[in-house]
Amino acid sequence: MAQKLAITLVHSPVGRPEKQRRTAVALGLRKMHQTVVHEDTPVIRGMVNRIKHLVDVKVVDGE
Repeated sequence: MAQKLAITLVHSPVGRPEKQRRTAVALGLRKMHQTVVHEDTPVIRGMVNRIKHLVDVKVVDGE
């Protein structure tokens, strides 16, 4: 069973570098406190690592 990541935007990307803002949008995070669920892959982990100071990540079991 594949694991998934629940990623929540908890800090605003306003005023952050362009790469960080675009990474948040690429993850599907457009509003504060919005949560998206993605497969736990190295690509997604790398994107989360780039904006780890802006998001809250929880591991959830996939179905």
